[in-house]
Amino acid sequence: MRFWDAAVALDPAASELNEGRRFPLCRREALRSLLNDVGLERTEVRAIDVPTVFKNFDDFWSPFLGGQGPAPGYCVSLSDDRRAHLKNHLQATLPVASDGTIHLKARALAARGVKPAC
Repeated sequence: MRFWDAAVALDPAASELNEGRRFPLCRREALRSLLNDVGLERTEVRAIDVPTVFKNFDDFWSPFLGGQGPAPGYCVSLSDDRRAHLKNHLQATLPVASDGTIHLKARALAARGVKPAC
């Protein structure tokens, strides 16, 4: 999310590539509705947060240079100047600890429901 926030701040057209926007099913209420729509009962959706620690900004940034996936694909499609601007913007907005580490959370949603008895 931080990547896309930074990308959109510099290039509003990048919002079309944001996975959060492209995959609305990946939201709590949308998942719950899907489970209910297929007839499941006692549906639950919960977040699973995983602490994600990067040893420094380069550790955070380097995966975006591989070109695989929407965010890295967008990143490598930029000119060198625009990529550097994105990198600088991200670096200025990330929560960097005094030792240089960056502590973020990765989030997944877990969903479940019960098939009604016949």
